[in-house]
Amino acid sequence: MKYLQIISTIAIIIALGGQVKAQDHRFDPPWNTPPESKVMFTVPGVDNVPDLFGDIIDPQLVVFFAGNQFMCIDDLMAAFKKEHPQYQRIFAETLPPGILAKQIIGGSITIANMRITLKPDVYTAGKSRTDQMPEYFSRTEPYAYNRLAIMVQKGNPKNVKGLKDLGRADVRVSMPNPEWEGIGKRIEEAYVLAGTETLRKTIMEDKVKDSTTYLTQIHHRQTPMRILYNQSDAAPVWYSEAYYQMMIKHPTDLVEIPAKENINATYVAGQMKNAPHSQAAKDFMDFLISPTAKAIYRKYGFTTK
Repeated sequence: MKYLQIISTIAIIIALGGQVKAQDHRFDPPWNTPPESKVMFTVPGVDNVPDLFGDIIDPQLVVFFAGNQFMCIDDLMAAFKKEHPQYQRIFAETLPPGILAKQIIGGSITIANMRITLKPDVYTAGKSRTDQMPEYFSRTEPYAYNRLAIMVQKGNPKNVKGLKDLGRADVRVSMPNPEWEGIGKRIEEAYVLAGTETLRKTIMEDKVKDSTTYLTQIHHRQTPMRILYNQSDAAPVWYSEAYYQMMIKHPTDLVEIPAKENINATYVAGQMKNAPHSQAAKDFMDFLISPTAKAIYRKYGFTTK
């Protein structure tokens, strides 16, 4: 009997062989342009670290960006280096702001087998986050603004028209975990504006329990990938994130959220009191509020007032 079971299993595997496909990585990051190197070695799904940028050895400037600004990094750093050619070795991280704050407080972060102990010269995040840690900064500056939108699959097959539709049982939602993503708490505020506390509870409690709401760990990466690989149907995101995926021709669409249900974000840069490269920190702070940097942020869907 066991022999027949083995033969049967082999037969099924052979029969399905034509249907089995390799894992799909066509939409995987990095979506930025990697720096040039003698050995270009990125393996999708295996060795791929899209939220660490530039020179990790002996950097002349270290910037921790709230992760949803990752699309701006290439242009920002190129423009900054052009204006300040004395700074060519720059390292940047674009992880969730809560994770970056923990890294600042704890002094290190480990990603897979890599431990990073670099201290930032500049930290950027939403105003609510920087307001929680004023003792770390010698200077703060607002420099960009954002609002919420809903990212959906191309053609919007679930016909999502607004935040209330995210409460539907047939809509799979990708949602940032409020534990470490500042946007998470802001989206919860928007749910209440759109449908009272009942909508928030439906999406954030009931649908989490039945797995039709997925709480992300790194929203600006996981959410687009979940939409692109048909794991989620809709996701509340910052407008710039939905705009960027369409900008790079990924098969997604954007659903606007009316102002009365929307939440606005103010991005604030903080120069660290103990910045290892104090002059570079000052120069980068000045650059972030310059017309050049503001034009880059507008290019990627942010506003700068």
